[in-house]
Amino acid sequence: MAKAAPPSGTHGHDDSELAEFGYRPELKRTLGNFHTFAAGISYISILTGTFQLFYFGYGSGGPAYWWSWPMVFVGQFAVALCFAELAARHPVAGSVYNWSKRLGNPHLGWLAGWMMLVASIVSIAAVALAYQLTLPQISSAFQFVGDGTGTYDVATNAVVLAAVLILFTTLVNAFGVKLMARINTAGVFIELVASVVLIVMLAVHITRGPQVVLETNGTGAGHGAGYLGAFLVASLASAYVMYGFDTAASLGEESLNPSRNAPRAILRAIIASFVLGGLVLLLALMSVSSLKGDKLSTDGLQYVVLDVLGPTAGKGMLWCVLIAVTVCALAVHTAAIRLAFAMARDNNLPASSVLARVSPRFRTPVVPAVVIGVLALAILVVNIRQPQIFTVVTSIGIIMIYLAYLGVTAPMLVARLRGRWTPAGEGRFSLGRWGLAVNMVAVVWGAGMTLNLIWPRPAVYNASAPSHWYLRWGAVLFVAVIAGGGFAYYWFVQRHRTGVLAEHRLEVAPETSEPTPASD
Repeated sequence: MAKAAPPSGTHGHDDSELAEFGYRPELKRTLGNFHTFAAGISYISILTGTFQLFYFGYGSGGPAYWWSWPMVFVGQFAVALCFAELAARHPVAGSVYNWSKRLGNPHLGWLAGWMMLVASIVSIAAVALAYQLTLPQISSAFQFVGDGTGTYDVATNAVVLAAVLILFTTLVNAFGVKLMARINTAGVFIELVASVVLIVMLAVHITRGPQVVLETNGTGAGHGAGYLGAFLVASLASAYVMYGFDTAASLGEESLNPSRNAPRAILRAIIASFVLGGLVLLLALMSVSSLKGDKLSTDGLQYVVLDVLGPTAGKGMLWCVLIAVTVCALAVHTAAIRLAFAMARDNNLPASSVLARVSPRFRTPVVPAVVIGVLALAILVVNIRQPQIFTVVTSIGIIMIYLAYLGVTAPMLVARLRGRWTPAGEGRFSLGRWGLAVNMVAVVWGAGMTLNLIWPRPAVYNASAPSHWYLRWGAVLFVAVIAGGGFAYYWFVQRHRTGVLAEHRLEVAPETSEPTPASD
């Protein structure tokens, strides 16, 4: 039985956006403005990223690494502006995949979606490992494997804690978007309040001025390009944090008025993350008792918080960090599910009909939630005895996300130059005459940072002995294998099957013409 076009009822306009892609509405629209904002900001996760990677940035570039935060923000804000314009025009699930497909072609769309999907699964595992950086600092009781001094104690314990978190995110996502949104919203509220409280508490204890961000700690000595080389390495700590804002748009099919709310959510998420995260990093450098010693480049912000706030208030703040890590993992898992659903709906993944099935009870794709959770758990196994390899895999995940973003901004730029880009209608977000300039910045930034991320530096990909060529060149090799192997599979197998599955296709009933009245 053919299904008619969406009615002009409560969600008629929202659902009409899907009609352009040939999809019928299936997911339940329950998410409001703050829910979509929370999804974007929890993926970026101020506390998760800054606490997880401060040690790397500080150890690589000293206090002056702070300047990488505004640098990355400027580049990623240009990308976010392009995404906001796309979200106003096409607020659909699997945003990056569908945008790339629409702006470029189905082949480019598949590659961008594939890179983003693999990267998202890796990111779930990487975020979940952040439990190890925080829980044992709260109490040694959370070091379940050994006492932390054994060769593999920390790495194995990290996998145990991460596995618990991934099981949690899998169950929550399987039970529907409403439960996920409630937990995510509560977690983001706590994270935002905790960030503001942390900023105030650090500000009260400052011991030096903001000129601290001009100190390099001599980190440029080992680089041929001097401090520039050290800074480019240290900037990865910020580049690893400020992405994922597209999640607000990827939930477009479950949001109310997404063409208006999603662009706002994307921009608010990245701006709030920049302001709060930048202040946390700056005030941490200004308030820590000493900039000497190894603790800052090994224990990072966890050490700063305990040092400045003391054990009681410090551990209270670390519990807030733990909540932030939890909702971050939840948001990454949620975004990966929507992407897998979007690709499967187009019959672009193995077992697509199963992966694209929407639970009639929970109105959400349950099978992708479980499959992605299992794959993320499987990736964790690598970390048990080879944490250096896991670091390489994690870095590859970030590189693939930046490449997937380029798969959107580059064809968008081409469309603008050819006069084929049509922004959303009046009253919705549009870059107007600034669109071309912003889009060019987004593409140049994306290409430059991708090169910086993938550059085979020992400091990033083989930081400690033993040295192996395959670790140093791991990013180049693995990205080539994942992109090349994945696209070969698509080209020779999957592209011959591609097309919206019948059960997800919007079929417009043919219009019946009025009978012509008989002439007298």
